[in-house]
Amino acid sequence: MHTDGAARADLPEAGFRLRPAAAGDAEFLTAILLEAFNWDAPRFSRDEILATPHFAHYVTGWPRAGDFGVVAEAPSGAPVGAAWARTFPAHDPGYGHVDPQVPELTVGVLPGHRGRGVGGALLDAVVALAARSGVDRLSLSVEDGNHAAALYASRGFVTVGREGNADTMVIQLGTH
Repeated sequence: MHTDGAARADLPEAGFRLRPAAAGDAEFLTAILLEAFNWDAPRFSRDEILATPHFAHYVTGWPRAGDFGVVAEAPSGAPVGAAWARTFPAHDPGYGHVDPQVPELTVGVLPGHRGRGVGGALLDAVVALAARSGVDRLSLSVEDGNHAAALYASRGFVTVGREGNADTMVIQLGTH
């Protein structure tokens, strides 16, 4: 899967635009991964994330074959959020893993840009990209208390499992 030819989406009413995630976004995706893991309070440092294989595999080697995503940018061009997906083998699953063929989403928005529709726009764009590319399901993991769970449910994600204090959610994009 790829985002070649994917158009930028300008969303002036929200003060940001979306573009395909590219190889040069690896550092920013790492920053967003840190935000995703620390959604409620600082729990991990960037170095801890990258030193922990089960965390780092969300960004290591970005992009791998089959990876896809989008980045939200402020009018200045500075990235403010991202959503991306990648698959994981059964022997090295992600937190929202349901099947090695089902890409797992990571979504995050920098503090100061939350509550403005950035996360919803990112989620909608990456889901649409997946559907256009022939993906039939996407999964994610969301911890108890994370308000993003309501966003995911509003977009059609349903809970299919639970691990520790987190739900695994899946959206069905169609049958192919």
